[in-house]
Amino acid sequence: MPPVEMMDDLFFIERGYLNGNHFVYRSEEPILIDTGYTSDFHVTERLIKDLGVNLSNTHLIISTHTHTDHIGGNKMIQDRSGCGIALHKVGKFFVDTQDDWATWWRYYSQEGDFFRCTKGLDDGDLVPIGPHEFQVFHTPGHASDGIVLYNKKTKALISGDALWENDVPTITMRVEGSTCLFHLMESLERLESLDVDVVYPGHGSPFTDIKGAISKSRRKAKDYIKHKEKTGADLLKKITIYTILMHRKVDEGSFFHHLMGTYWFKETVDLFFDGKYEEKYHEMMNTFLRRNIVKRRNGELFTTVKP
Repeated sequence: MPPVEMMDDLFFIERGYLNGNHFVYRSEEPILIDTGYTSDFHVTERLIKDLGVNLSNTHLIISTHTHTDHIGGNKMIQDRSGCGIALHKVGKFFVDTQDDWATWWRYYSQEGDFFRCTKGLDDGDLVPIGPHEFQVFHTPGHASDGIVLYNKKTKALISGDALWENDVPTITMRVEGSTCLFHLMESLERLESLDVDVVYPGHGSPFTDIKGAISKSRRKAKDYIKHKEKTGADLLKKITIYTILMHRKVDEGSFFHHLMGTYWFKETVDLFFDGKYEEKYHEMMNTFLRRNIVKRRNGELFTTVKP
């Protein structure tokens, strides 16, 4: 979809699954929210440039959390512009201490570059984006440093990965902790208290039925709490697709061995499926192939999911 002007000179740019959505305040000193995945930075730059924004003039980047699909362009833009970067104070701690485990980068074998965080945000802070004022809400669950940004005047919510329209994002208990689903439930309760007309999520298109989205997320979170293996199955599916997207295509003969060399795959199968590595891998891949989520060509696998 083309960029959406959600407020005067503040634009929403929809990406896909590998890259989080972008928000661009167009001015002489542009402000950006979330900068996509590292390897797709050339696309990110083109999309922002098409709005008439020169990244070299960037004044500030706000990151909704420090996962790689949302901070991939931070260092490159900061190196070019000298801009400030604002994160929740938990994320600032991760970046200041160069903790590539808490940010998921090392755990999931993803690309990510550390940058200079110039401001730590706290729950309740007010953040000006040009003439538009947003309130920060800390929303842990998916990410311990996750935030959403709420504009009371227009009743618009930039929800990051705290709230999607029809699904919950990956739940990583081995990094976020065994209580992260309960934190997610608490975050949903906070979001439910807001008067919101439109939600601009971290992935997917804008939507207006926030109560419906919260209800779907809450039901899934409760189901995950009751049936922990569903949390593991969802993680395996989401991160396997993400991994294929990272590489664009993978060798079918060696992909299982590649996954076995990561932290996340073995730990997830150990935690939820009693170490049945090959069984879970083949079960998952057969489902992907049957549903055309993954296709094979000349001994390689690729996914139909939009990056």
